[in-house]
Amino acid sequence: MMQQETICAIATAQGGAIGVIRVSGPEAISITSQIFTPISGKPLDERKPYTRTLGKIHSAEGEIIDEVLVSVFRAPHSYTGEDSTEISCHGSSYILQQVMKRLIECGCRTALPGEYTQRAFLNGKMDLSQAEAVADLIASSSAATHRLAMSQMRGGFSQELSLLRDKLLHLTSLMELELDFSDHEELEFADRTELSLIADEIERVIARLAHSFNVGNAIKNGVPVAIIGETNAGKSTLLNALLNEEKAIVSDIHGTTRDVIEDTINLHGITFRFIDTAGIRQTTDVVESIGIERTFQKMEQADIVLWMIDSDSEADWQALKSEIMPYCEGKNLIVLFNKCDKISDERRSEMAHTFKDVDAPKLFLSAKNRKGLDELETLLVETAALPEISQNDVIVTNIRHYEALVRALESIHRVQDGLQMNLSGDFVSQDLRECLSHLAEIVGGAFDVEDVLGNIFKNFCIGK
Repeated sequence: MMQQETICAIATAQGGAIGVIRVSGPEAISITSQIFTPISGKPLDERKPYTRTLGKIHSAEGEIIDEVLVSVFRAPHSYTGEDSTEISCHGSSYILQQVMKRLIECGCRTALPGEYTQRAFLNGKMDLSQAEAVADLIASSSAATHRLAMSQMRGGFSQELSLLRDKLLHLTSLMELELDFSDHEELEFADRTELSLIADEIERVIARLAHSFNVGNAIKNGVPVAIIGETNAGKSTLLNALLNEEKAIVSDIHGTTRDVIEDTINLHGITFRFIDTAGIRQTTDVVESIGIERTFQKMEQADIVLWMIDSDSEADWQALKSEIMPYCEGKNLIVLFNKCDKISDERRSEMAHTFKDVDAPKLFLSAKNRKGLDELETLLVETAALPEISQNDVIVTNIRHYEALVRALESIHRVQDGLQMNLSGDFVSQDLRECLSHLAEIVGGAFDVEDVLGNIFKNFCIGK
């Protein structure tokens, strides 16, 4: 445990009935005792850990600031791994500030942003990936993001990496032993076939973790959905209907939406990030042209494209298809025939026939009258096709973790190639060490040669 200054901070948002102040550090309990008087019983520094004590916080002049509950945690069994207290008082901003003032007067300093979690990491209470998950948990806005953050904070990702590390250490140890005893032909620790099988197993695990980033990123940041189409097709009306608010300006004037408008909505536990774009048409207006250019940029960034079509319009559909379809390659396209309340059954059949060559789900709706929105929401969830996530699933959501896994994957691929080509163990061992180093970056550690030596002496006991 690191010995540092004692820190304090308000841990709850303003405006609630109850406010909590956290104190952490070597003098946390003694400093809190200076400003706190129990209603009865032992003083605070003589109390057992994990107990709550009712008492009063008093000013330097002896005036009562508030009647509070104080929780005591003793190192190393606390969030930060240090002695800690939590003061639960009334949520008045005046009371909270007065308590903070008294703590500072008695030797505390105000905590820096994220310092409690930083101390937990430095004191070995969590690794770097778990520390990063704390921020994700606080920011979680859906059931899926909450489950992912909880899994990572509880060490699900770290456990997976620990198993990988053990397998890599085993493989590295075998290679090092092969080099050290290369002049003893009668000794064989593992043939190349066995080494290749171990490397293949490691490669599959790393590849699975790296490939899970697409799913994790969609869950964490929301599935990007671009709403595109001609002017006055009803794109902004659809956005407003989905959000249940007047987010975008709606009018009968062509080219009303000239910039990109974004907002999110949670559907069946999945966050979708909807992007309303400028209507596609030929125009000489400079500003509108920039907006249309941004429309095509957002199409490239989207996972799902909603193509809004004015069913009551007589547009040149073939020309519009030739312009839009190239941008939809590799995307999940959904064709929406809007204003279906204004057209006949014959017109429906005609529109369906016109777009029969477009390989995508098609839906007739009326965004203005909210007709067909339930079917659209269901279709969006099905199209996103995100798997059901439990707290036991290991899904990568952090770009730093993804980059480290990609580099580790490249290293293990070189190991596989080296084993197949019967390269010298020196070259293969170097790539194995690189793979271990990249994985160590994720949890905030470092790979040391002593790790390999420790594994060799632990598992092989050469000559003994």
